[in-house]
Amino acid sequence: QVQLVESGGDLVQAGGSLRLSCAASGSIFSINAMGWYRQAPGKQRDLVAAISDGGITTYVDSVKGRFTISRDNAKNTVYLQMNSLKPEDTAVYYCRARLRGHGRSREYDYWGQGTQVTVSS
Repeated sequence: QVQLVESGGDLVQAGGSLRLSCAASGSIFSINAMGWYRQAPGKQRDLVAAISDGGITTYVDSVKGRFTISRDNAKNTVYLQMNSLKPEDTAVYYCRARLRGHGRSREYDYWGQGTQVTVSS
């Protein structure tokens, strides 16, 4: 069994900062890309940032210069440092990992349960 657990969501004022964490646990052989997505009420779930197993990062334009994604491969954990938060960043943030479990012949995508980020104006 593989599990992704997010933490760090909170209520913060505009201009503030938060750091999200997502730890993958269980019978994991290897982890490929990891990423953060967000879903606001009534909207689809969209990619915010992603990082490859080699550390190559990509961001949606609206968060460039404000958010930083990083990972600790020894801890199977991905982080999202969010600075200069805006009310439009309010959403449930989900972690996603493409990984291969022990005994598996291919990679699968796994999702966390989500963590709420609310930015007040």
